Amino acid sequence: MPSFSIEAPGEANPLTESQLVQTLRSAVSSDPNQIQTGTAQLQQWEKSPRYYVHLQSAYIDHRLPVELRYLAIIQLKNGIDKYWRKTATNAVPKDDKTAIRSRLIQSCFNEPQERLALQCALVIAKVARFEYPHDWPGAIEDLVQTLRSQAPPLHIARALLVLLHIVKELSTARLQRNRQNLQAAAPEIVHVLATQYTNSVAYWFPRHEQGEVSEDLLDAMMLSLMTMKVLRRLLIAGYEHPNRHDEVVAIWSTTQQHLQGFLQHPRIEKLSLQLAKLHYEMAKQHPAAFALLPNSIELTTAYWGLAKSCGHSLGAHGTVQAALENAKIGTDGDAADEKSATEKVALRGLLILRACVKMVHNPAQTFKYRHPIDKEEKSAATGLIRQNLLTAALVQDVMETLITHFFVFRASDLREWEEEPEEWEKREYGDGEGTDDWDFSLRWCSEVLFLDLAINYKEILVQPLLQVFYSVASTGNEDVLFKDSVYTAVGLAAPVLFEHLDFDAFIRDVLVQEVQKQVSGFHILRRRIAILLAQWISIKVTECKLVYQIFQHLLNPEDTLNDQVVRVTAGRQLCKVVDSFDTKPEDLEPFLDVILSRLLALIAEVELTETKMALLNTVSVIVERMEQLITPFAERIVAVLPGLWDASGEEHLMKQAILVVLTRLVVAMKVNSAPLHRMSLEIVYGAVKPGSDTAVYLAEDALDLWGSIIVQMKEVSAPATSLVPLLFTLYESEHLRKALEITESYLLLAPEYMLSVYQRPQFFGHLSKVFSEVRNKPEGNGTICNLVELAIRQVHKLAGGDAVEQTCADLVGAGFMGYLIDGLYGSWKAHCTTGPNRPAAPVDGIVETDYFAVLARIILGSLRGFSRAIQAAELEQGSRPQQSFDEILQWLLEEWFSHMENVGDPSRKKLMALALAGLLNTKEPFMLNNLQSLMTVWTEVITELREDAEDGQGDSLVYSQPSRLQNPDPNEAPEDVRRREVTYSDEVHSVSLPAFVKGSLERAVAGAGGSEAFQREWVANVDQDVLKQFTGLGIT
Repeated sequence: MPSFSIEAPGEANPLTESQLVQTLRSAVSSDPNQIQTGTAQLQQWEKSPRYYVHLQSAYIDHRLPVELRYLAIIQLKNGIDKYWRKTATNAVPKDDKTAIRSRLIQSCFNEPQERLALQCALVIAKVARFEYPHDWPGAIEDLVQTLRSQAPPLHIARALLVLLHIVKELSTARLQRNRQNLQAAAPEIVHVLATQYTNSVAYWFPRHEQGEVSEDLLDAMMLSLMTMKVLRRLLIAGYEHPNRHDEVVAIWSTTQQHLQGFLQHPRIEKLSLQLAKLHYEMAKQHPAAFALLPNSIELTTAYWGLAKSCGHSLGAHGTVQAALENAKIGTDGDAADEKSATEKVALRGLLILRACVKMVHNPAQTFKYRHPIDKEEKSAATGLIRQNLLTAALVQDVMETLITHFFVFRASDLREWEEEPEEWEKREYGDGEGTDDWDFSLRWCSEVLFLDLAINYKEILVQPLLQVFYSVASTGNEDVLFKDSVYTAVGLAAPVLFEHLDFDAFIRDVLVQEVQKQVSGFHILRRRIAILLAQWISIKVTECKLVYQIFQHLLNPEDTLNDQVVRVTAGRQLCKVVDSFDTKPEDLEPFLDVILSRLLALIAEVELTETKMALLNTVSVIVERMEQLITPFAERIVAVLPGLWDASGEEHLMKQAILVVLTRLVVAMKVNSAPLHRMSLEIVYGAVKPGSDTAVYLAEDALDLWGSIIVQMKEVSAPATSLVPLLFTLYESEHLRKALEITESYLLLAPEYMLSVYQRPQFFGHLSKVFSEVRNKPEGNGTICNLVELAIRQVHKLAGGDAVEQTCADLVGAGFMGYLIDGLYGSWKAHCTTGPNRPAAPVDGIVETDYFAVLARIILGSLRGFSRAIQAAELEQGSRPQQSFDEILQWLLEEWFSHMENVGDPSRKKLMALALAGLLNTKEPFMLNNLQSLMTVWTEVITELREDAEDGQGDSLVYSQPSRLQNPDPNEAPEDVRRREVTYSDEVHSVSLPAFVKGSLERAVAGAGGSEAFQREWVANVDQDVLKQFTGLGIT
């Protein structure tokens, strides 16, 4: 009979230790339903008191299954991250913390399972990070006491494990206090550990040398290894100046003695590597201390000797075919995948040598100064390294060894090249120039070291390097492996060799012939030539057409020596070549057809997504650099994109790359990109629509594509307008800036649609909401105000003043005008107030200028619309006292005239001067009451405009109609044409301010009853100096 059980809601399950154990059993069962129920219950309990105490109890109970105990300790560890801080929401109660701490260390000591002990050690370390030393001084003291005592071996091992993770946790903490606590405890810990390490090595090393093998011996060796793991980190993180402490000096000397002996025994390789890591980290983190510690110069020299002897055994020798024969599986084969201990130690040796070079030649990035003694130590350390280590003889020896041994391919490299070409090419690119992980690879570390030496010791290295180069740089030399390593050096040293080497002649006389040689093994050289040309192209190459021809040849799949590695490498490196500053589209055009065909075929051929993306990026760069010349090839490029998109699945990086290619195609082809628009807009919609799973990954690139399409459209299309509602939703996202840019493009392309009676209220509603949130942010405020200005101008151009009046009503309805008038009123009140309690102006500076610019556009578009808008905005807002139109204009003009002094942009000044002159047409007395202020503004602005005018009398901002308005450049983006038309139709650039002021004054004079009445009633009230300056303009 089947059994049924009913799960009670989580709230109904009381938290007890037995209930928790039962829930843990469910969570680790094989039944998915029980796992789901158990996990959900644990999540509900995690904020409850005693939950973590019970978890610890479950972990400590060795009678329970291991998997259940493991889940318990993992849940405890995760809970400490979230709830152990005192300030955390639902923090672990103080009594619970005390109970947990009291059992932590002993529970780890008694744990026989290694993986459970590791998790327990991590828990202890996390708690110690929060509570050592104030709330839990025993976190370290108890461990040190255990190490001092005659404790059981398991307790000693667990104490070292816990101490290791506490040191890791405290040394990586962001708070300086944690590191200081560690440094305070470091001397005592180091003393105990150094004694233990020395005694344990003294016990097992002589027996190991005699060939003894026993369990006790292995345990002692493991004890030494764990002790050194802790010591290594403690010597680095536990001291500000390690060289000033006797205990550090003692252990430093001991490690040097031990390393020399350990390297003779392969079974001690892990401990040897720990010593090498200590020496490197000391050189990297404490350069002055490293140099001043005993025998560090001799140590570095010994490391170089080890690296040099290791290098002699690494590189392949003889012909490529012979090297491949030596690389068959079983000889140099699979074992080569795992680095030997000697190679790992040799890598640390190269890293130490590079740290010494940086110490001397990049001291600002290496040393930290705090006290005069620090500077003295830095000076002494630099002198020691410069004089006793980095001698001319050593530098030249390093250069020669790197070229002759470290740069040469291993036999195993050549085997992997043949067996897994695409994986090998990706790894080679990834280990070197394509990543920062060079310090994990012996080959790439040697290249970085060589580059440092070449830059800082060029007077020593240039001539010897050139001699080696000239000895191999001939078509008759077929020592491919050595020639490849020399070309590697020449590529790296390009920044220092360009003055001494005629690289163009080398391309013409040597490389052109070498890439065509049909000799076995020359595929290695072909790959290197692609890399070499990319390294030199931006430094000193004028034979660009020859370079393009070489790459065209290297991409040819019909040439048997152009294997997949050669072609993919050429495809990658071509990106750098084309992206060079000196690239000329007309030089590349003759080779473009063949190169693109071969690149696209190669994209289809390779299997790894990363490789496809790299090659697609090369195509993308070619598109960008070729501009409109790419048009004949666009269809071919676009044809491969759907397949890549579908095949990418959840690989969003590939989709991003495809969007970038489409964007660059649209930008490059300009108006000819029309056939791509519909497909691209469909992709945009899918990428940014609300609820899209891909929006977080693709939205930014999709918006770039969307914006580029609207810029390049000659006429608006239905697919383009259908996306406008989606655009408004983006105003509330992190993509606001780009959404506003696209909106501006829509206003230029399709003002009839954007400002239609159906679309305009929605547009202004969304815009006003954003406007209310960015009023104190000049850039965002300016963008929105500019959009409103453009909308007003476009409406006026399409339908005249009546339409502007309706637009103003929509701005009022959306709340925009209310926000704007409120801001200006608040600023006026602030500027009218003095004393310590003066309120801050809500808008000021450039923000206030943008506000007045919007009002100016409304005035020039419809004076009646302006009047109604500010009165309607007054009724909409409750934050200002009820005022008449005259009262509003009184404070508004006072603030406007006051602000004119802060307007720096001449075009903004002229716009406002035009608008203020236009207000005279209201025929209201309050305007003529401000005649003196008006004349002051007009005098200042007209004088400034005449300073730059050709005849000294006109208006320098009035543009003559360019011929391009009648005959636009066919290579120009359609939006550029639209923007130019909008610019030249702007009143700022089409209306003469002196003539406009003159006309406004003439109408005002006529309205006042004639010249005599105007003089008597209004001009008589103007200051004579102001009047004299104004009449001196000669416009009345």
